[in-house]
Amino acid sequence: MFNAILLNKNADGTTNAALTQLDDAQLPADGDVMVAVDYSTINYKDALAITGKSPVVRKWPMVPGIDGAGSVIASSHPDWKAGDTFILNGWGVGEAHFGCLAQRARLNGDWLIPQPKHMTSRNAMAIGTAGYTAMLCAMALEEQGLTKDSGEVLVTGATGGVGSIAVSILSAWGYRVTASTGKLAEADYLKSLGASEIIDRAELSAPGGKPLQRERWAGVIDSVGSHTLVNALAQTRYGGVVAACGLAQGMDLPGSVAPFILRGVRLIGIDSVQAPRAKRLTAWQKLATDLDVGKLARITQEITLKEALTKASDVLAAKVRGRLVVNVNA
Repeated sequence: MFNAILLNKNADGTTNAALTQLDDAQLPADGDVMVAVDYSTINYKDALAITGKSPVVRKWPMVPGIDGAGSVIASSHPDWKAGDTFILNGWGVGEAHFGCLAQRARLNGDWLIPQPKHMTSRNAMAIGTAGYTAMLCAMALEEQGLTKDSGEVLVTGATGGVGSIAVSILSAWGYRVTASTGKLAEADYLKSLGASEIIDRAELSAPGGKPLQRERWAGVIDSVGSHTLVNALAQTRYGGVVAACGLAQGMDLPGSVAPFILRGVRLIGIDSVQAPRAKRLTAWQKLATDLDVGKLARITQEITLKEALTKASDVLAAKVRGRLVVNVNA
């Protein structure tokens, strides 16, 4: 038997989330690698699943947890053998396939990547999908030609998981980073991660802004969406690039084509769930070498499986700074 968070759908459509015990026979049969999970995380999507605030879960019952890191127990997949260490991000795990907020999981070996050398399972989950997504965004900006000499880069939702790690990555690469946040009391925290300037999210989050505003940003990493993304686009300099990866404010994009057709601004969508294996490997290798472990420690709070049940609501209410790492064995 092993500990796991299990989600069930109540008769009234609400979600019941509880810490329980499962056995191997209750795990999905369609995986070819059995793993021992050491650490998982609470991402925004996990929080939605646990609280039932959004229809994230597509099969019931469900073990949430879109991220996991640990070691292989047994495998019939040619690339994996007992004792190998792995990282898992996305692929519908925690939505349509039992996830990693549990001590054990049975997974598809094609979904796994090896932990980079010298990276611990705990640090891998301190990074998690949030940090991996932040790296995909940073890589996309540079693939579009952005350099540290191009100008200021804006990071929205900067005290969140994606934002905190994006600030850390970009500053380590030599960029001048402006962090947008609704938590101005966290200015010292953001500056410790490398932000050069802090602005109030209210400067970007209000509706009704002009389609073209004063040019400021050479690049943007946005995890907020809606009016924030629209205003960030309106302030992006001629030829600038914006990487969009989230919807904390909303899924809508109530804006104008003006930034695209009058300033040549490029909006790049970042998907971490189905990203190709080669891109995942590159992102994780860069995270292993370019992300300051000391900064990562400042971003991270460790919790237990039981605590994950209550912390999910805090994530949705934006009460969590940085990353929550779940020690599934605590």
